Amino acid sequence: MSEAKGGRGAQLKHTGLRSGWTTGACATAATTAAYTALLSGDFPDPVTITLPRGQTPAFALAAEELAAGWAMAAVVKDAGDDPDVTHGALIRSTVRLLPPGSGVVFRAGEGVGTITLPGLPLPVGEPAINPVPRQMMTEHATRVAGEHGASADVEITISVDHGAEIARSTWNPRLGILGGLSILGTTGIVVPYSCSAWIDSIRRGVDVARAAGRTHVAGCTGSTSEKTVVAEYGLPEDALLDMGDFAGAVLKYVRRHPVDRLTICGGFAKLSKLAAGHLDLHSARSQVDKPFLAALAREGGASDALATQVSTANTGLAALQLCTAAGVPLGDLVAARARDEALAVLRGAPVAVDVICIDRAGTVVGRSTPTGP
Repeated sequence: MSEAKGGRGAQLKHTGLRSGWTTGACATAATTAAYTALLSGDFPDPVTITLPRGQTPAFALAAEELAAGWAMAAVVKDAGDDPDVTHGALIRSTVRLLPPGSGVVFRAGEGVGTITLPGLPLPVGEPAINPVPRQMMTEHATRVAGEHGASADVEITISVDHGAEIARSTWNPRLGILGGLSILGTTGIVVPYSCSAWIDSIRRGVDVARAAGRTHVAGCTGSTSEKTVVAEYGLPEDALLDMGDFAGAVLKYVRRHPVDRLTICGGFAKLSKLAAGHLDLHSARSQVDKPFLAALAREGGASDALATQVSTANTGLAALQLCTAAGVPLGDLVAARARDEALAVLRGAPVAVDVICIDRAGTVVGRSTPTGP
């Protein structure tokens, strides 16, 4: 990826989409500028940082302030062409000098969350500034200190304007990260539509559930399916995984970090894709396979005429309605096959799996029995 000036993302080859920068990269840029000004009296603008994979983007400063013993610099987050809720957020870093030997200390300013539940990469009570952004800021602070003959003994306070409001649109409240956003990023780069943040949230959700002692979790495709599993099993909020379309992400992580039982709940059409072997349930990356549904219907006793109707139905729901009218349990058949596909991905991990299929109103239209390896 080429160097990007002014904090603007670089063009991704072959896609026409611009990459962007993580909150961690923006916080590192703001910290580097603030600490440089604190030691030299001048803010570098733009300020250049080095990312974990060697890229050297430059960021324009959106705000700066210098006073006795502290300095503040701010960068506007540019997520490129990714639909990131933090796109356009103002990331501020306030750097204060500490006594020699203090090292680098991180604080959560306004709009940055605090860890309140175990299971995350940081201890309870710590600012929600993830390990890689902490490492990046520490390395850059050490470099700046070395350039000016100082030691990197500083307090770094990261804040995000309106961060508490933005965080309501993220997983943070469910993960026990309260008061604002997390400062994230392992590479510093946001790849458009990579959905890496969502998948990372799924993983952290499993970690939090396990740390809370939950033995039964549910991967749900949306809010309606969440309500269904709560009504069925009385699961607490921290046992609910907002799976979305990423069934594979849930299954692969639970394979490495098992729980006793996993319920998968979602719309009939989406889970018919899992039944057919698809692990990404998004409509742009997998389609409802009507001939597959017709074959399942035959297994359930459908006539050739009904199977033909199913194979040519306009939608998965239409196929389900045809079978329901004829007394063929297509919903249960899809749920059972989806469970078997999930178990195949789990590869013998000690996890019992059951699947619940619902319609748009949240009515259960198919279910499997829980089965383990």
